[in-house]
Amino acid sequence: MRLIFGLVLILGVALAGFAVYMAKSYIQNYQTALEQERKSRPDPIKTVDIYVATRTLEYGERILMKDVKSVAFPQASLPEGTFSAEEDLFPKGDEEPRTALRAMEKGEAILAVKVTAPGQDAGISSKLGRGMRAFAIKVDSTSGVSGFLRPGDRVDVYWTGNIGRGNMRTEGDSEGDVTKLIETGVQLIAVDQSANSDMAEASIARTVTVVVRPEQVAALAQAQATGRLTLSLVGTQDDIVAERIEVDQRQLLGLSAAPVEAEAPRAEICTVRTRRGAEVIETPIPCTN
Repeated sequence: MRLIFGLVLILGVALAGFAVYMAKSYIQNYQTALEQERKSRPDPIKTVDIYVATRTLEYGERILMKDVKSVAFPQASLPEGTFSAEEDLFPKGDEEPRTALRAMEKGEAILAVKVTAPGQDAGISSKLGRGMRAFAIKVDSTSGVSGFLRPGDRVDVYWTGNIGRGNMRTEGDSEGDVTKLIETGVQLIAVDQSANSDMAEASIARTVTVVVRPEQVAALAQAQATGRLTLSLVGTQDDIVAERIEVDQRQLLGLSAAPVEAEAPRAEICTVRTRRGAEVIETPIPCTN
């Protein structure tokens, strides 16, 4: 009886040891597989909280605190000009709301370039930098690039007018009707009365508003008063600054310049004045000098 009990005890211990060994082996295999799976995973994506629109916002709409919310955004893809803190977006809450300068879809990030300063309207004054001025140029279907101009585009400005014949003109100078490039890469901030850069359809404008320096305002005003201005659209990715361009009718038709006739020297005349009572008589004499 004792022998049987001993054999059962030994068998039980052996089975328990085998079970422990199998469990340990299983746990080790599981931990190894888990570690390999963790190593194969990509690095966790770092995020930062930014504010996005909770609804579709149109140009000129006021943006209140209820129109935005904070969401996690991948830090590696974070655009420039986002708002992470509520006090940055609304320093005084709804007392000074911002205004949309561009249309934004629901869930789109609120960017500094798409909104005005707190409490500011979406007028063109919000788009003028320090020391810059707005100037309106009259255009039509020809001078305004057939209505394809949009706020935010850049244009070259050409002047066409008549120079005429002047006493100071030298051989090779332009004369008569002349077209000349007077400003390059000027930015448009409004077309007619619209400053919305999301305009979808082409329209024939009567005026466009550009942002220029004060000295450029004077030059454009003088050019517009003395001739006709024509705009030429500059490509979005074009960073080449156009050089001096001036074409007159003679250059256009390939005609040679007429030589400038020099003035014939005038003969020097010397006189002697003689007073006879109230009368003064001038008598020519040979010049001795």
